[in-house]
Amino acid sequence: MNKMSRESQHGKWTLSSSDDEDEDPSAQTTSETRYEPEPLPSDGNPGKGLRPLGVRPDPEASPNPVTQREVSRERVEKTRGVGVGAGSGSDPRQAARSNQVNREKFGAGVTTSSAKRKKESEDTGWALSSSDDDCENSSFADHRKARNPSPKRTKPERARPASPHGASYYKEEPADVFDAGFLPADGAFRFYLNRVTGIEKKFNTGALHIKEILSPMLGTLKESVQFNYCFDISWMVQQYPPEFRDKPVMIVHGEKRESKARLIQQAQPYTHIRFCQAKLDIAFGTHHTKMMLLWYEEGFRVVILTSNLIPADWYQKTQGLWLSPLYPKLPEGSPFLAGESPTNFKSDLLDYLRSYRAPELEEWIQRIGEHDLSQTRVYLVGSTPGRFLGSDMEKWGHLRLRKLLSENTQRVQNEEAWPVVAQFSSIGSMGVDKTKWLAAEFQHTLTTLGKGKKVSTSPEIPMYLVYPSVENVRTSLEGYPAGGSLPYSIQTAQRQLWLHSYFHYWSAEVTGRSHAMPHIKTYMRTSPDFAELSWFLVTSANLSKAAWGALEKNNTQMMVRSYELGVLFLPSAFDMKTFKVQKNPFPATGSSASFPVPFDLPPQPYRNKDQPWIWNIPYTQAPDTHGNVWVPS
Repeated sequence: MNKMSRESQHGKWTLSSSDDEDEDPSAQTTSETRYEPEPLPSDGNPGKGLRPLGVRPDPEASPNPVTQREVSRERVEKTRGVGVGAGSGSDPRQAARSNQVNREKFGAGVTTSSAKRKKESEDTGWALSSSDDDCENSSFADHRKARNPSPKRTKPERARPASPHGASYYKEEPADVFDAGFLPADGAFRFYLNRVTGIEKKFNTGALHIKEILSPMLGTLKESVQFNYCFDISWMVQQYPPEFRDKPVMIVHGEKRESKARLIQQAQPYTHIRFCQAKLDIAFGTHHTKMMLLWYEEGFRVVILTSNLIPADWYQKTQGLWLSPLYPKLPEGSPFLAGESPTNFKSDLLDYLRSYRAPELEEWIQRIGEHDLSQTRVYLVGSTPGRFLGSDMEKWGHLRLRKLLSENTQRVQNEEAWPVVAQFSSIGSMGVDKTKWLAAEFQHTLTTLGKGKKVSTSPEIPMYLVYPSVENVRTSLEGYPAGGSLPYSIQTAQRQLWLHSYFHYWSAEVTGRSHAMPHIKTYMRTSPDFAELSWFLVTSANLSKAAWGALEKNNTQMMVRSYELGVLFLPSAFDMKTFKVQKNPFPATGSSASFPVPFDLPPQPYRNKDQPWIWNIPYTQAPDTHGNVWVPS
């Protein structure tokens, strides 16, 4: 098998030619074609090295067909697993219990199946062995094995460390981390960052932990729904206060087959937990929405967030959330859609819930209808799987965002100089050049301001893409295992070298989170001096067509693969022309009228030796903050 070398300003790598074909997932629709999710590449099981255990590759690494290799969905499901215990990493897909940690201390040598990988990594910067042995040893055999499967064997259940760094990775939280009497500052925006262990205390003042979100201080809980992608159910239950731990909980998930069975098995000790399976009818679709519905004796609350329900997501990552006001119950006999907000949030939330077509959610749809959501000042931006025509095209994905920006923002002077900033933790396949999606329909959406003049998608409008570099990950609080939540694969990266010139590294001195790798996803339009915002979005949606949708059939149809959810902040909803960017968000008081952007502006471009983090190639030249190297196998 021949190797092909690719080189760019951000490094050089070697890749098997069998993975070098460009692909268009939407173009291959025959029933003969079989797919596997992009984050689980066929050339190896990324992350056995220092892979965070109990996690799965992020779904936003967009869906790609397996070129030259057919892998059945059943086989993929067998390898996915569901988080059971304190996994590190977030949206990366949860590995099965049998996955083992292969930690390598710097200087101790690399003991993976291919020493050649280490040499290539040192010689070229980025390398992936093309050895057929590596493929045979991976979780995915090649297409010959898929066609002639060997008899299934039951893998023994094995104990495993609680994290990639062993059982002691999650340090005991200081006594003052969780404040039982803490009430979130009732600021105008209701946008919060998660608490981070290991940073200066002032940067956690006003930040939230899941225990505080579920605290009795916010309401006397009667019942709740947890929408999410990754679950550690025993950990989740412990985050509820003792007095609420037997209250009914519904889990909305996207698991199937064996992974669904493992999820249900996790919940066996908890009789108060029920399940609702989200329908995923389009290949590569994932249930990536992260939302809590909390029903109290005093009313109802919505939380839309970026964290999975696993401990690592609430430990040393930068995450964000929007916490709704407490919505009171409407008077008896009120119309179902009474209590609507100026942002139409109630109707949009109900439409989103109806899109699941799930009988299990009908009770909640009725319950929400009975509450007054009129105080909401954000807009809901969701994605739900399907192919949409006509006016339905603008209900979901990036066309939903485009419609809101067109109808609810105002034109600004010198508009072409107002940059777009997009920050994310995973990247999908966007085509052979920027005109295929990013600089075409997606940039059209992100640069929409008001109605009138046709939006320009010319290079004059700057676009800053913020994604962690290898050095960001290596020097992070978690070290290399933080990269398990940043699943940009070499198979995708080598097809879109053009994208890497857009990249800017992660820096968050303003919030004390430069070393807390981002799992938050944010999009915004800033003034040329980065002092003002024309809008700001926090969402579960990463940079991929699967999450945001893509136009088809000469722009007459919108196809979306995944469930996603976020909230859009527009100045008009807060009686402002623009948002001022807050210079010192911490310690947070809730009284500021300026917006707390979670990272440093302006974003800084990658330096000469910087490379985007690629999660399934080795990094052995320098140790991370815990003395480890990263060796996928």
